[in-house]
Amino acid sequence: MPALAPPAYAVPRVEFRDGQARLLPARPVPPEMTRPRYSIVSPGTERRHLADSVIAPRLAGYMSLSGDAERGWALAPVPHGAAWRPTPETELAAPPGTGLAAAALARFAQMALLGLDRLPPGTDLRQAVVVVGSGPVALGCVLELYRRGCTAITVLTSRADAPIGHAPGARCVTALPPGGAPLVIDATGMPQRAIALLAPGAVLGLLGTPTADEVVPLAAVHRSFWTVVGMHELARLGHHSYPAAYRTALTWLRSLPATLLESWCRIVPGEHAEDAYRALAGHRLPGPVTIFDWGT
Repeated sequence: MPALAPPAYAVPRVEFRDGQARLLPARPVPPEMTRPRYSIVSPGTERRHLADSVIAPRLAGYMSLSGDAERGWALAPVPHGAAWRPTPETELAAPPGTGLAAAALARFAQMALLGLDRLPPGTDLRQAVVVVGSGPVALGCVLELYRRGCTAITVLTSRADAPIGHAPGARCVTALPPGGAPLVIDATGMPQRAIALLAPGAVLGLLGTPTADEVVPLAAVHRSFWTVVGMHELARLGHHSYPAAYRTALTWLRSLPATLLESWCRIVPGEHAEDAYRALAGHRLPGPVTIFDWGT
């Protein structure tokens, strides 16, 4: 779909090679390109790309922002620190007066909004819902569930004190009994923990992107009459759905206290990206959302 094709970009700043992140030198921004101010880390996707770089190098990155809170933000799916050529078809926009944390978090809530739209018609999101994971995808999911009226969200995470526990409607637990949950959403890309929780007739939503070798036990799906739903944000996406989902998520997030949104975001100088990815390779980054700052 042309509206979601990555824009032309130049001078990226982080490369994955031989299983490590390497900071690339800063260079002048080409004329008519937008200079990045910040970029957002997507831990699950980038951890996989980092591991895959032992086979072939690839650029790191997920979503970049230009602008500021006073003038508003433009977001584009380009590598970390890369400048891009702006086009209306490739950018998301946050209006003037939007804080950086709201603009970044809305990107993950947008993913959940589009994914939750794929659940079977009639799915009652006001019932108790289990979300597996505590990273940015899980946080975006919890926020979107609450926006839709779900006030009893159990978050299964290995960290009992995870910051996601401060989200409205959320309660963190480190264990749950198997086989009792009617609706489970996996936000980790490793759905085996989520599968173990499913009650007969339950719905499993796959919001995190699984690896190619993940296996869903089809015999159990058959015998337990589970419904398994792929929740990738680009599934069956219309031309106007993508920016509209971002605007909807952002408008609601801006009604929450700015201090709460900021507590979920950690801003790291872009020059420290190599250290951040060493932490990510160890499967842990402080806080749900990590944002690289590339200077003015």
